[in-house]
Amino acid sequence: MFYRPDESHGLRANPFNAIVVPRPIGWISSLDREGRANLAPYSFFNAVAYRPPQVMFSATGPHEHGGFKDSVRNIEATGEFVANLATWNLREAMNASSIAAPSGFDEFAHAGLTKAPSVVVKPPRVAESPVQLECVLSQIVELESPSPEQPNRMIIGRVVGIHIADTVIEDGRVLVERLDPIARLGYDQYMRVHDVFAMTRPRWQENGKS
Repeated sequence: MFYRPDESHGLRANPFNAIVVPRPIGWISSLDREGRANLAPYSFFNAVAYRPPQVMFSATGPHEHGGFKDSVRNIEATGEFVANLATWNLREAMNASSIAAPSGFDEFAHAGLTKAPSVVVKPPRVAESPVQLECVLSQIVELESPSPEQPNRMIIGRVVGIHIADTVIEDGRVLVERLDPIARLGYDQYMRVHDVFAMTRPRWQENGKS
């Protein structure tokens, strides 16, 4: 099939989310101006640079209760956030934290999670997560959107602190199998990342052969 995104695709559900997969989940914790914690998962998330290390997540559309989503509003106000790794063992808690609650609602408590103090930034970390990235705001990019009432905004953060559980490290390497992360697919589907394989990048030689 072929369709233009501004026209009907004729399917029961939007196929775009189901074909750009799997997508890492940015489980973002932040603080509002009053110091109240917020926690929310974002499926448009990834690492975007090594030096300095940077990550991004995108918030699409408005908050269900009006205005920008809490994570965006909080980060814009304070300039800090934490990206926590969503794992298989934490899948239900991650899903619980996605509730469309009013501002000021404590998703940590709602999901039964523990707030751990960060080292460099003020927002708390998810203590139960094996990896947390403390970030400071680098920039907010206004993406194309259908209208000002339905904004698409990309938040880019510079990583200033990295927490890794010792239990997932062996022989100087982080073992993905021990992290057991989950990723977002289309619709209401997720996947568990546990089937890992390696491929060595080919080296260029003068004769044009690898």
